[in-house]
Amino acid sequence: MLKKIIYFLLLLLLLILGWMLWYFKMDVPVEKLKAKYAPPPSKFLALNGMQVHYRDEGQGMPLVLVHGTGASLHTWQPWTEGLTGSFRVIRMDMPAFGLTGPDPKANYTIQAYVAFLDQFLTQLQIDSCYIAGNSLGGNIAWHYAVAFPQKVKKLILIDAAGYPSAKPAPLPFRMARTPGVNLISRYVTPRFFFLNNLKNVYADHGRINEALVDRYYELMLREGNRQAFIDRAKTPFDDDSHLVKSIKCPTLILWGKEDSWIPVSFGEQFHKDIAQSQLVVYPHAGHIPMEEIPTETLKDALQFLK
Repeated sequence: MLKKIIYFLLLLLLLILGWMLWYFKMDVPVEKLKAKYAPPPSKFLALNGMQVHYRDEGQGMPLVLVHGTGASLHTWQPWTEGLTGSFRVIRMDMPAFGLTGPDPKANYTIQAYVAFLDQFLTQLQIDSCYIAGNSLGGNIAWHYAVAFPQKVKKLILIDAAGYPSAKPAPLPFRMARTPGVNLISRYVTPRFFFLNNLKNVYADHGRINEALVDRYYELMLREGNRQAFIDRAKTPFDDDSHLVKSIKCPTLILWGKEDSWIPVSFGEQFHKDIAQSQLVVYPHAGHIPMEEIPTETLKDALQFLK
């Protein structure tokens, strides 16, 4: 009986090791990803030891678009196509994500992101703008509006983070914070994980296609991004949500009612705390409605911005 148990455990160990070897992935050099994910009009700007990947398109009032965790500037592509006729649309891969990659100092606090965003916009000689952000990007956007109220004329928050929650963090964040597990996930990265994550943030799974999964997957493999995701996930949450009430600029709050990561009650709280705000809830959308239902969300954004 003891031998059977030992054989079973050895077989199980071999299966686990085989599974890990099968899904083991080395980091991909950024130069190998540029051809696919940074064709014109992509540009790169040297800032704080990083080569920041960004796109600057259109003419008019600058509109800055800030993506969320694990995403990239590509999440805004449908919006950009509908906005460049009226605005100068600026979007970038934030530190830890996309082709920009990790911050050399591994500082992923909201304050560090706000400082980065201000330095980036200063480099582009932008001292007045509209700004929109989703999830983590929404958290950065409203903090930026608080820190630089004279620079932000209008604000759009899309399923934005910023309030404390008793709800368990989404699985990718829990894995990144768990010792041992995060070491494995640093190198063992199955593509189906990204498909499952997209199913968690999209309400309509029929809108998920192979190219979308590939984009999230391949950009996460960019050298340094997996470790940066772990470092970002382990960054402590500082509750300064009381600052939301100090936002004075007109604010549009867009939310997917079926958001399983940040519930719509957070959107209602933003609406309550921001005096000049309006809230639009989409019944059949998830955590990234500007990507999932770009036509509907863009229509509301344009009406607000114009």
